[in-house]
Amino acid sequence: MTNAATHRAVPRILLSLLIVPVVTLSGCMTARLEESRSMDTAIASGEAVVLLAKPQVDGPVAEDEFMDCVAGKVSSRSGILVRENNAFQDAMFPWFEPSTSPQRAEGMAQLLAKPLVRQRIEGSGVRYIVWVDGVTRQTDSGGSISCAIGPGGGGCLGFGWWEKESDYDATVWDLKQARTAGSVSANVTGTSALVGAIVPLPFIARVQAAACDRLAEQLGAFLAGTDPSVRTTGS
Repeated sequence: MTNAATHRAVPRILLSLLIVPVVTLSGCMTARLEESRSMDTAIASGEAVVLLAKPQVDGPVAEDEFMDCVAGKVSSRSGILVRENNAFQDAMFPWFEPSTSPQRAEGMAQLLAKPLVRQRIEGSGVRYIVWVDGVTRQTDSGGSISCAIGPGGGGCLGFGWWEKESDYDATVWDLKQARTAGSVSANVTGTSALVGAIVPLPFIARVQAAACDRLAEQLGAFLAGTDPSVRTTGS
């Protein structure tokens, strides 16, 4: 981050400290949601969906805890039946292992031509596979804080901050038609701070939790066939 950008970030953090009650200890976050649809979707009663981390040749895959978070919220909020991803991969072994899974939805047509594969998928009730790609990472940091203990007691002084970004994309495959139905994505950036004022006060921007919440909301609406507007929000 340039010096100018650093100078802009610090006042924003200080402002959040003034307007947010201390008991919440929340940082500053901004979320951007996007949707791309190539065909209609309307998951029927009895049909299920499974979320899988998109295989990566090089680099990290979507974290297990994030995958579990999205799956749980899609199920609880929309009532959509979500299959457990490890159980699905075990039942479909070896066709959905990272090294053997189809790279494109159209490749499912060849896979579904295998009688055993079609039988197992139909037995699972899975209509849509959702490939989740993304990661949460720290993008910048600055400031400093120091703590010391002396004869008269201890305390911390200083101000430190760091920025994190959660960027995830979910691509939906329709197994019945062996086509890509579209995708939804959530990008959440947040600035956290640690203020040293005798007792350290953390103001944490929980970007991954926010990304899970927003992506699950978008994904549930997408699968149900509704079309929420794309928006940019700040919190």
